[in-house]
Amino acid sequence: MLLVIDAGNTNITLGIFKEEELIASFRMTTKTPRTSDEYGITICNLLNNRKVAVSDIEAVIIASVVPGIMHSLKNSIIKYLNHMPIEVGAGTKTGIKIATANPKEIGADRVVDAVAAYDIYGGPLIVIDYGTATTYDLITEDGTFLAGITSPGIRISADALWRETAKLPEIEIKKPASILAKETISSMQAGLVYGYIGQTEYIVKKIIEESGFRNMKVIATGGLGRIIAEATDIIQIYDPNLTLKGLRIIYNKCRGK
Repeated sequence: MLLVIDAGNTNITLGIFKEEELIASFRMTTKTPRTSDEYGITICNLLNNRKVAVSDIEAVIIASVVPGIMHSLKNSIIKYLNHMPIEVGAGTKTGIKIATANPKEIGADRVVDAVAAYDIYGGPLIVIDYGTATTYDLITEDGTFLAGITSPGIRISADALWRETAKLPEIEIKKPASILAKETISSMQAGLVYGYIGQTEYIVKKIIEESGFRNMKVIATGGLGRIIAEATDIIQIYDPNLTLKGLRIIYNKCRGK
């Protein structure tokens, strides 16, 4: 079995693949400081909870955008799972050519999403990840990462809204029944969710307009992506496990499979 780990700014998501099938996934918060022992014990407990023995894990691959946790996280894998993890980064065989001004600036999570979307759905395509930041990445028909757009994530915007205003409460992020809000909570929900629907539709249309690609697929992922994907026809596919699938694909490429 293959253990894949996506270490993001908000959550660390782990997945277990048996051949091509994702048989389990877990989440831990990223912002809680942990030692290598704490990571190791937590990961072993999560595996045990799904009745997966540590000895069943044959390899580990990690994509991280949080350098500060990597020493402890990698050491936990070595110490508790007895594997040296593959870390996605410069020089990793991905099959994606990055044509931006500075390829090393592109986050590992964006590369992994691009690999998965291109491998599974083909190009040209736009990959949208509704994570801590909301990212829009353009992948061409031949698998080139051509451009990327970054905006504050939905939760960052929500946090700023209730943190910086004295009377606005913390709310659940969900799409209200109508944009014509008549009280504070649905007013805030409308502004957040419909605002991101509008952002998504405008940015996607602008990418298509300026790139010249007309037969563009639009693939979305990320924790809050489902809310947006269900509310607009501009997104064709919502794949919540896109990053985990991308890590499996990259692992197979690294092993020549």
